[in-house]
Amino acid sequence: TNLLGVKAVLVESFERIHRSNLVGMGVLPLQFKDGDTRDTLGLTGTEIFDITGIADGILPRQDVAVKVTYTDGSIKEITALCRIDTANEVEYYANGGILHYVLRNLAAE
Repeated sequence: TNLLGVKAVLVESFERIHRSNLVGMGVLPLQFKDGDTRDTLGLTGTEIFDITGIADGILPRQDVAVKVTYTDGSIKEITALCRIDTANEVEYYANGGILHYVLRNLAAE
């Protein structure tokens, strides 16, 4: 996923293993909040999403600001829940995934 350029996934719900696989690949798992869904937001897959407030790091289950830009130029700002759920997952994500995390730790020894 990350190898294909996918940096984040925004969904209504996650299966546990899918969420943890995304983190393991260095992809940010985000979940809609506050009654937002792809239907209520009118998402078609053609939008551009800008995620802010994570450049300096993330915390488990923190709220994240997402700016949705529609093809007509209109913008909607929403809050999503970051579904990185543990401190270990924060480390995996910060390193670009679990493989990069393990390799960096091995190289440091």
